[in-house]
Amino acid sequence: MNACDRYATHAVFNQSAPFENINLFACDAALREGVLREGAAAAVPRLTALGQLLGRADTMALARQANINGPQLQQFDRAGRRIDEVTFHPAWHALMTILIEAGAHAAPWVAPGPGAQVARAATYLLFGQVENGAQCPVTMTYASVPALRQSGLPQLVEQWLPKILSTHYDPRSLPIEHKHGALIGMGMTEKQGGSDVRSNTTRAEAVPLQQAQALFGAQGEALWRITGHKWFFSAPQSDAHLILAQTAMESGSALSCFFLPRYLPDGTRNAIVVQRLKDKLGNRSNASSEVEFAGAYGWLLGAQGRGVVTILDMAAHTRLDCVLGSAGIMRAALTQALHHARQRSVFGRLLVEQPLMVNVLADLALESEAATAFALRLARCFDAPDDGAEQALARLLTPAGKYWICKRCPGVVAEAMEVLGGSGYVEDAPLARLYREAPVNSIWEGSGNIMCLDVLRALARSPAARDALAAELALAGDGEPVFARYRAALLLELAAAQLDEAGARHLAGRIVLAVQAGLLLRHAPPFIARAFVASRLAQHPDAVFGCLPAGFDGAAILARALQ
Repeated sequence: MNACDRYATHAVFNQSAPFENINLFACDAALREGVLREGAAAAVPRLTALGQLLGRADTMALARQANINGPQLQQFDRAGRRIDEVTFHPAWHALMTILIEAGAHAAPWVAPGPGAQVARAATYLLFGQVENGAQCPVTMTYASVPALRQSGLPQLVEQWLPKILSTHYDPRSLPIEHKHGALIGMGMTEKQGGSDVRSNTTRAEAVPLQQAQALFGAQGEALWRITGHKWFFSAPQSDAHLILAQTAMESGSALSCFFLPRYLPDGTRNAIVVQRLKDKLGNRSNASSEVEFAGAYGWLLGAQGRGVVTILDMAAHTRLDCVLGSAGIMRAALTQALHHARQRSVFGRLLVEQPLMVNVLADLALESEAATAFALRLARCFDAPDDGAEQALARLLTPAGKYWICKRCPGVVAEAMEVLGGSGYVEDAPLARLYREAPVNSIWEGSGNIMCLDVLRALARSPAARDALAAELALAGDGEPVFARYRAALLLELAAAQLDEAGARHLAGRIVLAVQAGLLLRHAPPFIARAFVASRLAQHPDAVFGCLPAGFDGAAILARALQ
């Protein structure tokens, strides 16, 4: 031993390798089985290829780079002209290319049919395990398509829809006729209103047809001028946005929905002024902004005064993505924790061999599998637009799922971070980023209380929703007595003439737990279903994870969780 070796202090051992170069689809039994079960078997080859791409070390590095090097707002060019351009790191564009080429923004609209929405849901869930900011513009673009198709503006649809449905990611800031692909954003909330969009003050005034045609020729149909602001204007780099504005009607003002392009048909920039980008807790790779409309031109989508209805139709799809996004984050946190525990030794044993840690990891695995099963079942509802029962079920489960699964997500990530200890709390590992991402899906597209009130509205306005839920739960049979009692009590409560608004959170959570238990009883291995029922139905789920009651098969649960 030389003198230098004698004083060496830095030998690195007992550290887990990064979770990378793993096929994210192939290692996830719950996702693979769910894709087959819910009708998307044809998508398995491309999901397998996508799982391989997303699990690569260089792809995961892109996520970190895109979040470290967030978007920047350039308000003026070198000559002092207002341009309001948002610039992104190349890593962002690489991630967006993966998402768009995979069809996450449009595949079910391009090739609808059985399994199309489920396949797209699986794509979205896989990507949610890697990077979440890029999912925002993809979700809004996806949700905009039904609204555009029902707009009553064939010329607008003819020009824009092929670009929106394109699998070519084109980030260039150009008029739509020069683009190979287009993205759509949204702007609904204002400073004074938040979720209460009916309090919006942004106003729209119709442009007389003759004047509109003088400006934009045949494209002047249904042209309005918009004045006001948006407090959250998502993805300002998008080629167009859907917004809400007040319009004057005989009965008073009412909200209408408008399509605002960044560039007008004459090639000039629309009067959308970006005030600043939001400095957000998480979702930092994605740009969110505050804007003002200084007489911006917009095209009326749908009937005047029916803007809320138009937005609610879109919200069903964006809220589905909140469920999928949270399920993806849960899965990412679980795999990071379990991968670490299989390699890290503490007190003479691997973490994964220690009973209390097994309880924690198994509990997280149950939560993740149940979220995946629920999300894919919900996506199948969207594959059946002409099935009344499926639509009634979607009307109930979408807000219930967005409430419960998005609320459970931060707890899952926090517990997974603790498995890694101090290494999980630093930015070198992805857990810190996931922790910052975890709350956003519960806030975006309607907070928890809004979702729970929506559950009550679904039950009050559509008796078919309760019947559809009862039929779904009946498929699990009566073989599990705890489930049978839980189901009976829940359905009895739903039959009440007046549901208690103050208890809506508890009700929404119980609906989701019942559906998750039913799915697991029908389709998961018995050791999964039994542990879920014992820990979620026989008792209310604990606020912290790692409190599974005695008798669960931890080794089997963890072997299934990451294959």
